[in-house]
Amino acid sequence: MRNNPAQNPPVGAYGSHPYQGYPGQQPAQPRAYTLQQFANAVTALISTSPTVQNVWVVAELSDLRIVGGHCYVELVEKDATGQDVAKIKATCWANTFYGVRGKFIQATGRELSSGLKVMLRGSAVHHAKFGLSFNIFDIDPSYTLGDIERVRREILNRLHREGVLGLNRQLPLPTVCQRIAVISAEGAAGYGDFINQLDTNRFGFVFYPRLFPAAMQGVNTAPSVLAALSKVEMSLDLWDCVVIVRGGGSTTDMTGFDSYDLARRVATFPIPVVVGIGHERDRNVLDEIACVRCKTPTAVGAWLVERLADTYARTQGYVKEIMDYASSRINGENTRIAHIAASIPVTANNIITIASERLRRAAGELPLLAGRATAAANADLLRKGDAVGSAASAATAAAKSRIEAVAQRLENNVAKISTAALSRIDSMAQQLAIYPSAIIKAKNDRLTAAAQLLEALDPSATLRRGYSITRVDGHAVTDAATLSAGTRIETRLFNGTVTSVVEENND
Repeated sequence: MRNNPAQNPPVGAYGSHPYQGYPGQQPAQPRAYTLQQFANAVTALISTSPTVQNVWVVAELSDLRIVGGHCYVELVEKDATGQDVAKIKATCWANTFYGVRGKFIQATGRELSSGLKVMLRGSAVHHAKFGLSFNIFDIDPSYTLGDIERVRREILNRLHREGVLGLNRQLPLPTVCQRIAVISAEGAAGYGDFINQLDTNRFGFVFYPRLFPAAMQGVNTAPSVLAALSKVEMSLDLWDCVVIVRGGGSTTDMTGFDSYDLARRVATFPIPVVVGIGHERDRNVLDEIACVRCKTPTAVGAWLVERLADTYARTQGYVKEIMDYASSRINGENTRIAHIAASIPVTANNIITIASERLRRAAGELPLLAGRATAAANADLLRKGDAVGSAASAATAAAKSRIEAVAQRLENNVAKISTAALSRIDSMAQQLAIYPSAIIKAKNDRLTAAAQLLEALDPSATLRRGYSITRVDGHAVTDAATLSAGTRIETRLFNGTVTSVVEENND
């Protein structure tokens, strides 16, 4: 039977105490465990203890290495301040590691790596020479995914409590977004897809993107993007919006964006932030905070193009409505002016006719009134006789005076009526001369403003100011470093196109 050092004392130990001997004898030298015996005793205890065999352990992976198909890693637990409170070496042998690794990749879409928080099943193992370690033979990927989701919820809840969760989503987007600060990894496929979408848009719109490089994967993601946002803020007036783009990857590849500091920075950023990170199925904290979320970098570019196209179409519609309205009003006013002009002679003739008729009637009544007054005076003279001759003369004079007064009033009334009629005719003529001109001037001013707006939106306006567009094989050139000697380039100017060959690149 195999000797168990944990149950049998070392050979030669007399009595119950290693210093106890026979009575009267000198104490014998103590007999202790050898280190190997003690290590074997520990090994035996650990291998038979159910509390440390075939158990699930939650820990963070650190210093992960794969050598000869075997996985060597340290399992670490940290407290709230980030300090290590427990650490143990772990091993997953090649015959087991293949299955554990495949299971994790299939569920999460990424490799096992340092920094991940995982749930592992295994047993404590003690070796006399190599010490204590943890032998891994299974993993629960759902724990890692759940931990990522838990972190996201905690970040969103914290931002909600602080009252900043929806600030960036509430910012108004500029009607035209052409000046774009882009945060992405230089040379990354996602960034290239985004730029290509802008440069090759079917409308020929011109955009002005500028790259602020940042690491978009790994532990440096959040600090790098934060630094890029700070650089953008230093030139804030130059940009219509910020675009953060990254190509597709695994679910856990996006964990770099699940940072409280980064999320709060985006939520409180003073201009709109548009994100296109990963694929449509991928979600991260920034998707819930940014002003606009698109499913991919390509989709962000398409969204910007379509938004500008919608604005251009609306502007063209407004211009057409203005022109149609102005044309309709001008035609209507021309018709009204023509009608008024045609009615002036008739109106004037009617006024003159009425005044003439009143004057004719007054002139016709004058002899009758004079005859009546004379007859009345003569009859009075005949009744009173010669005794009242002097009175008759006075009466005759008075009658004559009344007749003259009536005639004068008739003449004055006719003059007043004629003067009023002529004054109205002059006033109408002045209004007809002024009113159409004012209307036409107002319409011309509105048409001029609309034309200026169209000219400002026309891409050729940029070329007119002295800018040009250089293309190679139909694609716009934004970096001189991409051109080599002998490359044939085409430069579009405001008037005409120039074709040339690069002799030397001094970039």
